[in-house]
Amino acid sequence: MLTAISMSAIATNGVVPAGGSYFMISRSLGPEFGGAVGLCFYLGTTFAAAMYILGAVEIMIMYISPAAAIFNADKPEDEASAMLNNMRVYGTCFLTCMATVVFVGVKYVNKFASIFLLCVIGSIVSIYVGVVKTAIEPPQFPVCMLGNRTLNQNDFDECSKTVIQGNDTITTLLWSHFCDSTMLNATCDPYFAANNITEIQGIPGISSGIIRVNLMNTYQKSEELVENPKMKSVGTEDVVKRSFPYIFTDIATSFTVLVGIFFPSVTGIMAGSNRSGDLKDAQKSIPIGTIMAIATTSTVYLSSVVLFGACVELVVLKDKFGEAVNGNLVVATLAWPSPWVIVIGSFFSTVGAGLQSLTGAPRLLQAIAKDNIIPLLQVFGHGKANGEPTWALLLTALIAEMGILIASLDMVAPILSMFFLMCYMFVNLACALQTLLCTPNWRPRFKFYHWALSFLGMSMCLAIMFISSWYYALIAMMIAGIIYKYIEYRGAEKEWGDGIRGLHLSAARYALFRLQDGPPHTKNWRPQLLVLLKPNEDLKNRQARLLSLASQLKAGKGLTIVASVLPGSYLEGRREATEFEQTIRRLMDAEKVKGFCQVVVSSSVSDGISHLVQSCGLSAMRPNAVLVGWPFRWRQSEDPRTWKNFIDTIRVATMAQNALLVAKNLAMFPGRSDRFTEGTIDVWWIVHDGGLLMLLPFLLQQDKVWRKCKMRIFTVAQLEDNSIQMKKDLATFLYHLRINADIEVVEMHDGDISAYTYERTLVMEQRSKMLQQMHLSKIERVMEIQSMTDGSRNSIRRKGNTNPAMELSPPEQKPAADEVNIEEIQLIKDGESPGVTLTMNTPKNTEGSSKGVQLQLPWSVPEPSSDRSPGRHTPEGLKQIFDLKPEWERLDKSNVRRMHTAVRLNEVILGKSQNAKLVLLNMPGAPSTEKGEQNYMEFLEVLTEGLERVLLVRGSGREVITIYS
Repeated sequence: MLTAISMSAIATNGVVPAGGSYFMISRSLGPEFGGAVGLCFYLGTTFAAAMYILGAVEIMIMYISPAAAIFNADKPEDEASAMLNNMRVYGTCFLTCMATVVFVGVKYVNKFASIFLLCVIGSIVSIYVGVVKTAIEPPQFPVCMLGNRTLNQNDFDECSKTVIQGNDTITTLLWSHFCDSTMLNATCDPYFAANNITEIQGIPGISSGIIRVNLMNTYQKSEELVENPKMKSVGTEDVVKRSFPYIFTDIATSFTVLVGIFFPSVTGIMAGSNRSGDLKDAQKSIPIGTIMAIATTSTVYLSSVVLFGACVELVVLKDKFGEAVNGNLVVATLAWPSPWVIVIGSFFSTVGAGLQSLTGAPRLLQAIAKDNIIPLLQVFGHGKANGEPTWALLLTALIAEMGILIASLDMVAPILSMFFLMCYMFVNLACALQTLLCTPNWRPRFKFYHWALSFLGMSMCLAIMFISSWYYALIAMMIAGIIYKYIEYRGAEKEWGDGIRGLHLSAARYALFRLQDGPPHTKNWRPQLLVLLKPNEDLKNRQARLLSLASQLKAGKGLTIVASVLPGSYLEGRREATEFEQTIRRLMDAEKVKGFCQVVVSSSVSDGISHLVQSCGLSAMRPNAVLVGWPFRWRQSEDPRTWKNFIDTIRVATMAQNALLVAKNLAMFPGRSDRFTEGTIDVWWIVHDGGLLMLLPFLLQQDKVWRKCKMRIFTVAQLEDNSIQMKKDLATFLYHLRINADIEVVEMHDGDISAYTYERTLVMEQRSKMLQQMHLSKIERVMEIQSMTDGSRNSIRRKGNTNPAMELSPPEQKPAADEVNIEEIQLIKDGESPGVTLTMNTPKNTEGSSKGVQLQLPWSVPEPSSDRSPGRHTPEGLKQIFDLKPEWERLDKSNVRRMHTAVRLNEVILGKSQNAKLVLLNMPGAPSTEKGEQNYMEFLEVLTEGLERVLLVRGSGREVITIYS
């Protein structure tokens, strides 16, 4: 009744076409739940048709026409096999006839249903009349008792120990079951000898007061004797022999067991809703018809229980197979005017139920197939011109035939009940969910419902599933789960405005409100990526690798937003943006990237990126890291915006306090299907950035692409630093962070850091100015830049570099641009201030004098933190390179020093990490003005030159990893 109330509310909330319960569940809970529960309900209905047909065959052979049996048993042990064969043959014939009737048309089923209903009503009325008649004249229905024990009358003919024939006393067949001979002086069973044989009335009548005995429960265990509590007996035995003709219970009984046995009799409440497509007004017919049907049948069932308990002896009620009454039907004996009323009514009841199942199941399958949520079933959505589901009926008949050939469905029947219960449970869940979400579209005409009633119905369905048979309940749920996952994986995506989507929206809204209080704790920090794609790039190659990298970083289970900027006007470029967004979505699906996509149209790319960084996300679900690719061939590009937009991205990300990840040499990065079987991920930890450099390789190692790569951490020390102690402190720090990595401290001398060449920087600056003044072709520009690079390297060698690692190419002649007299380059550490003073003599002027220039570079040391490694010392020259706000444009000599440091550091990195699968480096900040932008790009090129895969990382300044649990 609770399920019917929920179903009535759903059915009156809009038009219900074919599909009935499936349509209601799928439109309320989504295609996955609807398809899984709908298919299980279809299988349950189809096998139920087979069960009803087998029941009709059993009634016909056993009670209506035993002579119609084709197979007869010669031996008693063959009776069961012969009965199964008869049921298979006649069941197939019945199924063929009934399927033909359904195929002809549903109107003929309705005509037969009216006839069957009259027979069923007549049989029910005959029971009530028979009950009343028992008050006046109870029927003769004897039961033989030994003491208080019930005897099986199939094993004897006389209900007595002896009979008198003439003047002789002769023992009966019953005597021979308990005694060792037929003689009167034989040794007999003590209980048999001590108790008398009596015969009681099996149906004493409604006025007998037997209801007082039957009122309370008398549950028993399996293989116990069926005894009459009103009768007394003398003597007991420790062990009762099974060879004695007693009646034993076949199963243990309890409230839960009996609920499971009774429940299949009320599983037909969906019969009307399954034919919703054939109803003239489903919104009106389903609530009234279903609730009235349940009220009627519940009245009949409950009144029958009470009346049987008031008329029939307890031992007869417990006799499952009727062995105490020679196999006669108790209900048929009770009915008036003849037992045939019950036999015929039962036969037509089972046939009618089978017809209803064969009518509703194909329509249910057709509705599922038409929705195309399961591609394999698409063919079953077709039918005749009038909509009759021909192909679905054929499949239903084949499945029902399988059940009939099994013949014994005792093991399958419990699963069918589970399928029905799951359907009822989800109908209740759908109504409760829609009511609690208070969606504007939830306006059912049926007003007598409440979410608490639906929740109670759902809970009771789930409880009855496990009460009846917990293992069958698990099997049914597993089958439904497999179908659910299949639909989720292969099924077509449907947007039906279902309640699950509404639940997701409500849950997301609630979670966002809960998360808006402040930034997440360090322990909850995870990379929430804003991946920026270039619309003019080949998305299937380089940008696809960028998405693969984003996917490999998703071990943190953070947010991913893939975005791009199209230059132009939104009014004119909206269509192009929509098409490009679909292209990105397809690429994300191909790379298995779970996230969101956004394309904006802006007058300039820089402004569009700024808008994305500012506005992407909502509340706490906002990106905290920007992932971009290094500008490809930026030196050869004729348009300086190629790399200027990149620098603007760095500035915007820094201003928004977002971390920045720059992937260099994207084409070399692994794809989704690649696997590294060995190698290392090298981290060059120069500046503490909140621990992001430590966290990123750990996240990469969680992905199958990088899983077998080991992590190495390199840090730099000066001569006066205690390298051994630094390594120990760093090892302790990593131990507390629960990160496994090899540690190496690289020593760099002050002289090494400062003794670099001035020529490369000078050539770079001169070439930059020349390129601004000259309009060179693309090929000429490449040649000019190559010539500058080669000349710079030759100059480096001639300045007395003693390290073989610095010899990057064979010596060549010094270009004219290198003819500059550099007398001295000296780095002087200022012990009085945290800055560094650089003293550099420039070439002599026309008067023959030289002028020294001193440069004071500020550096702010990060405040100590419990999560930072103790004793962390970084050489001053390196610190200034990775300053959060470097002043690239201040002096040319500053460019010289930074370029020298980059060349030397690149040499050290190549010596240690040239064969590493990935190198992670701290990324310096971008210049604050446009003056030093090209020099900044050159510096980063020099820093990463010769490395195969590089990930430049710039932290946001906040801690992202902690030693605490």
